[in-house]
Amino acid sequence: MPNDGTLRVTPQPVRRQVEERLREAIVNGRFAPGEHLSDRMLCDLFGVSRSVIREAVRLMEAEGLVEVVPNRGPFVSYLSPADAMQVYEVRGVLEALAGQGFAERASDAEMAELRAVFEEIAASRAGADRVGLLGLKRRFYDVLLRGCRNAYVARMLDQLLNRNTQLRATTLADPDRLPHTIEEIRRIVEAIERRDGEGAWEACREHVRQAARVALRILNQQAREKAEAGRAQAAE
Repeated sequence: MPNDGTLRVTPQPVRRQVEERLREAIVNGRFAPGEHLSDRMLCDLFGVSRSVIREAVRLMEAEGLVEVVPNRGPFVSYLSPADAMQVYEVRGVLEALAGQGFAERASDAEMAELRAVFEEIAASRAGADRVGLLGLKRRFYDVLLRGCRNAYVARMLDQLLNRNTQLRATTLADPDRLPHTIEEIRRIVEAIERRDGEGAWEACREHVRQAARVALRILNQQAREKAEAGRAQAAE
């Protein structure tokens, strides 16, 4: 606070930047599910005041990315297998609508842009930088949502993808997943290039079904390990 007693007002662009950076850190796995997000740590990381951090945390809580525990503070939300299944069920329908809409309404330039992003994904190899891969997938969906010409689908799927990126990072932990992901997205792109709305719909649904299968297998294994660790700790 300045010496003249007036309140220092943080410009809105700074608040938005912190919100975007915090969201990105969560969805890209910089902060893991269950990790404590202390005010001091976030203030030091982003170089802003506690009030700005708390505003950003409140927004992340509203988006479902953060859970505030009474008397303990904010933690990165943990997605249970049941939560993940619900996310994938909704994502499957929304993504199919986006793929169908893109096939039927996107411009030739947008199709070329989608193909170019896919080729970057296809050039990725097992062991590639996870953050880089997540960024490419995010670019793919940015083009898909813009070209589907359905503002409601784009808005709902965009918000859901923030939640789903945590799951996407989970599936990338499976070393065998990337080649399958590439082939699934290839089928989406090829159906779109044929202007085959029905084919794009089904290719999108299949991609989400396969991603759900891998993520749920990993999450169920993690849940079992967590339960076993809890039982072992209680027995000590």
